[in-house]
Amino acid sequence: MKEKRLYHTKDYEELYTIHEDTVEQKIENLRDSNIAKYRVKSIWSGDMLEVEAYPLFKTPIGKRARKSKSSTESQKRLNDRNTIKHVTRLVHTNFTDKDLWTTWTYKNENLPSDHKEAKKDMTNFIRRLRYWLSKQEEYKGFDLKYVYVTEVDEDKKVRVHHHMITNFPDRDVMEDLWNGGGRSQTRRLQPDDMGLEGLVRYILKENKKKKTKRYTISRNMKQPKVTIADSKMTRKRSERLAREEVSAQEMFEKWYPNYKFNDMEVKFSEFMSGAYIYVRMKRIEPLIQTKKRE
Repeated sequence: MKEKRLYHTKDYEELYTIHEDTVEQKIENLRDSNIAKYRVKSIWSGDMLEVEAYPLFKTPIGKRARKSKSSTESQKRLNDRNTIKHVTRLVHTNFTDKDLWTTWTYKNENLPSDHKEAKKDMTNFIRRLRYWLSKQEEYKGFDLKYVYVTEVDEDKKVRVHHHMITNFPDRDVMEDLWNGGGRSQTRRLQPDDMGLEGLVRYILKENKKKKTKRYTISRNMKQPKVTIADSKMTRKRSERLAREEVSAQEMFEKWYPNYKFNDMEVKFSEFMSGAYIYVRMKRIEPLIQTKKRE
């Protein structure tokens, strides 16, 4: 028997933005008969796991789901959240506590005049890192990865500097190869229960309107693994979960063995029924890889 087609919106993160609602409105939203079930999207990045669940509808969603034009400020907040998620997932996928994060600064006489010149400094710096690696027999073919953020404050109250996360294998050599002449702070990455999200938020965070921060990522970064399941969550289960009638921790840790439940966020929409459920988890046991005996 051919399965009936179900419908969803690609803009679920933009549409589901209301954190709190009355119980009556929650029930009405969650019990809409047009909701067939929920799609469960799992994003695997290193030791971190994110789970997103959003409704699948029996009929086309139509104009009611089209969000009114967002204000400039709300759109900026959405873009910032998406940037943090994107960069955090790449960092979790490509770096571990064996890797480094650094802050590069300048002496007064070496300060770049603008962002373009500062970016050129980093491009040349990375070229020197690659050249050094190519001359070391033990690092032949080393796959250098990095993400860096260049910060330029137009008010000149904060000096131009760069934050960098990288897998470069020798911190002393890296500090010697930096030619800005300023102070260099190099530390090992230290993930917590949320992985390295706190660090990513720190280096990407905008504090002033005139401050410019732009990130650059090496092209060889591995992408997080994404899986989709349309049979994990029924409408009834999502209703009980959103109404806190079922233990989210127990349910998700059962679905994802060896992962510890961190937190859950439930959002509603003024344009659509149902809810958007977002869960964060962390692996508590390393994956055991077995090899077939020849």
